[in-house]
Amino acid sequence: MIYIAIVTLYVLALLGISVYKTRAVQSADDFMVAGRQVPVYMLVATLVCTWIGSGSLFGTAGLTFRTGISELWFSAGAWVGILIVYLIAARVRRIAQYTLTDLLEKRYSQLAKVLGTIAIIVAYMVIAGYQFKGGGRFISILSEGAITPETGMIFAAILIIGFTVLAGMVSIVAIDIFNGSIMLLAMAVTLPFAIAAHGGFGEVIATIQQAEPAHLSIMGGHDFFWVIGITLPTFLLLLSESSMYQKFSSARDEKSARQAVMGMFIGVVLIETLMMSIALVGFAIYADDPRFFFADGSINRAMAEEIILRIGYEQLPVIIGSLLLAAGAAIIISTGNTFLMVTSTNVTRDIFHAFFYKNATQSQIVWLQRGCIIGIGVLAYLMMSQFETILEMALISYTMIGASLAPALLAAFFWKRVTRVAGVASIASGMLTVITIAALNSVVKDSAEPLNVLGLVFPMDTDYIAIPAVIVSVTTLVIVSLLSAQPRESDWRDFITK
Repeated sequence: MIYIAIVTLYVLALLGISVYKTRAVQSADDFMVAGRQVPVYMLVATLVCTWIGSGSLFGTAGLTFRTGISELWFSAGAWVGILIVYLIAARVRRIAQYTLTDLLEKRYSQLAKVLGTIAIIVAYMVIAGYQFKGGGRFISILSEGAITPETGMIFAAILIIGFTVLAGMVSIVAIDIFNGSIMLLAMAVTLPFAIAAHGGFGEVIATIQQAEPAHLSIMGGHDFFWVIGITLPTFLLLLSESSMYQKFSSARDEKSARQAVMGMFIGVVLIETLMMSIALVGFAIYADDPRFFFADGSINRAMAEEIILRIGYEQLPVIIGSLLLAAGAAIIISTGNTFLMVTSTNVTRDIFHAFFYKNATQSQIVWLQRGCIIGIGVLAYLMMSQFETILEMALISYTMIGASLAPALLAAFFWKRVTRVAGVASIASGMLTVITIAALNSVVKDSAEPLNVLGLVFPMDTDYIAIPAVIVSVTTLVIVSLLSAQPRESDWRDFITK
């Protein structure tokens, strides 16, 4: 009961902060970008919380359980992406739009904005949805199975949607300072206690060497092609992370935006490295536990994704375990809030406000977005039945965003020669490639014989889907740019001039 009590108290405290912050919402700017007055320390915390979500708590943990320290390739893709974002953060704040798709419209066209909005809506609903799925598993573990993951998912969805509806970005940045702090503290404290639970560092290494020696190798028994496939999704998603760009627009000024990115880099590297280490220790602890393996000896991927929470609930002293579980709640809530917020902002501004309610007042826009948050949350919940594991959902959604938007976005900031039509074509081709791969995988997943199309075998392992999608998107961007007339200086000046 103490686990439930502490987690409940923490969530109620966050809820209280969100309710209090509703008084600060006076305009659409307050709701969408927190009035553009967020200080650096709060921006760092909310950027870290944007990235560290159920994809990390469950997906990264599950990948570590089955591949060992080679999981770091998956995390490192985002780390490199953050360093590249550092170069453009000040320019994003100077342009001071609301969303990533505003940037696409300014550099390319309204069609690019519409296509980008569609990609973000689809992918971010999946990301928001797997926060619900992760929340359902979390609640089931916390209740010792008294609440099923399916029922828990309903509770999680209601809670996350409710948090987001209250005060929008104002409440998100306010509670993320607490969420970010507890994430870092919990992971740092958990690691030594988890190691001690298995008899010390030497015993952990000995168990892994006996059970799966490749888990201690940086390649994990894989080839370079796998490394590319597993690194690209996080790298590309980070570069085209719409919620991050929206939060840059919340910064007080350009300098604050750049400082926050470097703080985000440090925080994300620390937390993800700690999470990987905890999950690796968890592999040693549960190497002989039949719950984590099928009869043929293969890893139960869904169960493996729960490894960090299982350690917190089953292996740690109550106080430390409670801290870790509270951090788990923080991870799920903070990321779910952010992705619902960004998706609803895109729908509200890029669809309803742009085409249907052009003369809406500030108050009407806020209430319209609150309605969008609820509608998108419900749709995100309904989508969850299409996927088996959180990592699978993460890779598909990451690739949808990354392959569609990252090439065009990077070109906007670094290549003067990219043309308007090329940006639109790149976004469309990236989206179409991911949708085609997902559709073919769905069609043949239960087939006795694999399907061969142009040398690609379906169903395609989700570890690799980013590679063909990126090749198509980048090739289209370059070829169409070189075949079309050079852009005017006014097209690229704001993006490339420092």
